Amino acid sequence: LNIPLYKLNFETEFRSFVIDYFCHEYSLGQTPNPCIICNQHIKFGLLLERVLEMGADYLATGHYARIEHSPNGYSLLKAVDPTKDQSYFLYTLGQRELQHLLLPLGNLRKVETRRLAAERGLPTSSRHDSQDVCFIPDNNYRSFIAKHIPIKSGDIIDTEGKVLGKHNGLAQYTIGQRQGLGLASNERLYVLRFDVANNRLVVGTRDQLLSNRLFATKLSWVSGKAPQEPINITAKIRYKSPEAPIKLYINDGRAKVQFLKPQRAIAPGQAIVFYQGDAVLGGGIIENRVG
Repeated sequence: LNIPLYKLNFETEFRSFVIDYFCHEYSLGQTPNPCIICNQHIKFGLLLERVLEMGADYLATGHYARIEHSPNGYSLLKAVDPTKDQSYFLYTLGQRELQHLLLPLGNLRKVETRRLAAERGLPTSSRHDSQDVCFIPDNNYRSFIAKHIPIKSGDIIDTEGKVLGKHNGLAQYTIGQRQGLGLASNERLYVLRFDVANNRLVVGTRDQLLSNRLFATKLSWVSGKAPQEPINITAKIRYKSPEAPIKLYINDGRAKVQFLKPQRAIAPGQAIVFYQGDAVLGGGIIENRVG
């Protein structure tokens, strides 16, 4: 094809922005999403900057999402294939990034992508979809975290402060987890939250996982502007969660999200992404949940 190949090494930056961030957030009792941080700082930060410096007009990636341009600017939209849509991971993209991006797979369903790849003899046509975080190839979070941050056991308590048992280190658990707690109880108990200051794991019933409100910070808006008035839209509190109807309030760079129906296992540190129809409005990092 006579296309020049350039190899760019961002290993040091990846470790700093993504892996160190991932471990630090877990040490604080948060549930980070490293793919979003990688997209923001590596793929569409450092890589895009380097590509433009080299004289290219666009950076093309295989993300399943769409970009549209109108007199009002650029919009980030869900992919045509709802089962593969990756717009959730791209909410930090703004106007400057979108004008230099091409997302050719966003208008295709995954089966069509595989067919086109097979017709061209590409070995990836039959490769299984990756479900792992790239730097944890076996998807063993607990083992990876144990190697990178100090693990200290502590008490497992209920919401009244009663000690029920011992945990193996807060970073070894996730919000909503039921299996692996090692507790003898007449009712099913789930991880509700982390008391990092006292190294305690708080557990409770399934109903106690429900919340109807959350607050989010580190907000990013595709248009570059936050909504000025409370608006009724939808939001996703994690990648695999269905969109939920919400009312969104913005005050001093902080979002208050009121759910029309209570949501289960909202995890601080995860991203919440706001949608209006097919369009991504923006998103932020979940700070805490209420009620």
